[in-house]
Amino acid sequence: MITDFHAKYFAHELTRRHGANDAERLSQSLFDASVDLNPHQIEAALFALKSPLSKGVLLADEVGLGKTIEAGIVLCQFWAERRRRLLVICPASLRKQWALELEEKFNLPAFVLDARTGRELRKKDQAPLGQKAIIILSYHYANTLRDELKAINWDLVVIDEAHKLRNAYRESNRIGQGIRWATQDCRKLLLTATPLQNSLLELYGLSTLIDEHLFGDVNAFRSQYVSTGGSGWLASAFVGFLPPYLAQSGDGIYPLYRTAHNHPAFSSYR
Repeated sequence: MITDFHAKYFAHELTRRHGANDAERLSQSLFDASVDLNPHQIEAALFALKSPLSKGVLLADEVGLGKTIEAGIVLCQFWAERRRRLLVICPASLRKQWALELEEKFNLPAFVLDARTGRELRKKDQAPLGQKAIIILSYHYANTLRDELKAINWDLVVIDEAHKLRNAYRESNRIGQGIRWATQDCRKLLLTATPLQNSLLELYGLSTLIDEHLFGDVNAFRSQYVSTGGSGWLASAFVGFLPPYLAQSGDGIYPLYRTAHNHPAFSSYR
């Protein structure tokens, strides 16, 4: 039997649900947020939330344009929808910064988990990854806990400074291999200001973090795109998880391209 209280509760939850491309989808979840949002951040968050069937997206705005804020918006929406198995993997030096941003700007509970904290929780017979908060791990500790991470069906995994894992497809990269294996069945949000530095293979490596079958193996990718210069076809394949890239100048923020075909990551290799 549904009481008046439950009826009001369900009605309240339903008001949080909107279309995937609708900015109203974010309005209720951001009600308690203490951050001034820019239009490009809303657009990036909506892109990340666009398709429920998507395996993940890559946000590659320039440094200083608020990729952490964009990820925070997405995490806030997942939390509001009660999809609360959320994980952030980042360099060790950024763990406290992530926790502070989520708690102060989005009023979200965040828990930094390291080896010492993990040992203390186990002594109390508590599951380190069972905290009712957004779990924040370093790359190294995430690799250490890869078996435990694999056992959890995470609603979203955010990987910050994702370019540091661009060689995750190589067997010699043990940390990258471990993180990729542990999160391969989870939806992911990758953040990096430098998706491409030296070679198109770096983009291949980032794509394997989202979907390792997107381009086949590395030899097939190299022969089809790197050796032949087929960046146009490559750009088409990236449209699904690479939103408009943004840069800034003295005049403000502006998009560098309208479609992935004009992304600097591809145009420089034509």
